Amino acid sequence: MNFSDFSKASQQFNQFSPEMKEQMMKMAKARIKEKLLKWLATPTFVVIGITLGAVIGALTACFGDISDRLSAIRDANPLYFIPALALGGAAIAFAYKKWGRWTERGMDQVFAVGLNKETDFPLVAIPMAAVSTWITQLFGGSAGREGAAMQIGSALSYNISKKLPFENAAHIMLVTGMAAGFAGIFQAPMAATAFALEVLLVGHLELSALFPAAAAAFTACKVSSKLGFHKFSVDLSSLLDASGFSANIFTNEGALDGKFLVKLALMGVLFGIVGGGFAKLLGLSQNFFAKKFPNNIKRIAIMGVGISALLLVFFQGRYAGLGTNLLDMCFGITGNADLIGDAANVVGTADAVGTAAGNATGSAAGTADLIGNVTGYDWVIKFALTILTLSAGFVGGVVTPLFAIGATFGVFVAGMFGMPVALAAALGLAAVFASASNTLWAPILIAGEIFGFDCLPAFFIVCTVAYICNGGQSIYKQKKIRIKI
Repeated sequence: MNFSDFSKASQQFNQFSPEMKEQMMKMAKARIKEKLLKWLATPTFVVIGITLGAVIGALTACFGDISDRLSAIRDANPLYFIPALALGGAAIAFAYKKWGRWTERGMDQVFAVGLNKETDFPLVAIPMAAVSTWITQLFGGSAGREGAAMQIGSALSYNISKKLPFENAAHIMLVTGMAAGFAGIFQAPMAATAFALEVLLVGHLELSALFPAAAAAFTACKVSSKLGFHKFSVDLSSLLDASGFSANIFTNEGALDGKFLVKLALMGVLFGIVGGGFAKLLGLSQNFFAKKFPNNIKRIAIMGVGISALLLVFFQGRYAGLGTNLLDMCFGITGNADLIGDAANVVGTADAVGTAAGNATGSAAGTADLIGNVTGYDWVIKFALTILTLSAGFVGGVVTPLFAIGATFGVFVAGMFGMPVALAAALGLAAVFASASNTLWAPILIAGEIFGFDCLPAFFIVCTVAYICNGGQSIYKQKKIRIKI
């Protein structure tokens, strides 16, 4: 605008009435404020994400460490604690009825808030989720703990978002909190970011939350690690090299090996069926037992008696808790390493002795990758007990048990495809998670962060096929977006 134009505009403005001038000034100020808030939104969200990541990383490290200690106590004394599972379950149900009535739905509450179906997420969800998960782990319920970690992050971040003047702040901060909680407990920030972005809306990435979620996830991971809570990792390339295989099995003279791709795709179909079947049966089981036993306390107490009996019958707690003992066997990890919280970092354990009994015997040289005795029915029993535990109303999560189910199922099918056992177990871990959660990028990335990125092509193919073949099922209450081609 030149001087003459400005002069004309000024003259026109002076002709307006005082009321009109005041209204125009208010509109101008509102527009300036709107643009300023838009410019400041992302930097502010990132700063808040870093701060939240530090807090949530510390909380999840503490939460995970206590969970590890309680699991170790139970493992050392299974006959003392597993029979009391029903009492622990009744205590959980009573506590939620007494103090956490509006938070008893766990992750369903997170998704209800994320999909704008509800607007209240009380902070009492944090202690309720943490303590209830500890009780589940102490008494041997076959459940994970990422649900509690994400509730911790989500409840904290969502309540902070109410103080922010930015558009869509609640949703962005909820995604940020989910990413921080997942990263703090799994020590996989890239997967945590992807998971939080894609899990709420299937077929859609909430990219407006990308920077804050990534900042929170990497910060939470770093803080959690600094506090001594380390992730589980396996040097898969070393395992494959030591057993006569290497990452170059994916290529044939510089091109992708067609026969190997077919094997991976067929394995992906099987993993997709297992993961999708788990999600479907979990939903059916939860609805069935909720109708059969409408009273939460009676349901968890009665089913707790049956579950504890099964846990003791099946090798005195082999299938209790997270299932990390099964993962240890699949990857030849000695000691009491834990997928989420143990400090053991597996490097070069491929010369370990032992085989996978009842499944991969006679497969190509991969059976030497194992320590312990992974049986052909491990995945079936863990599958069933996890569904029963969650259907009864025990609190925790489902991701780590899914890892155990996927890895042991991978060992089971390794012989069918002549696949190295360690590779098949790793593929199963990632692909069953992809299928059951109805997510794609998070499972691929978590496989890379746990096992290394040398085998990324295999993980990409298997997870993609499993994701497609899951029948549209999910362990989460997601909103599905139909994409027309």
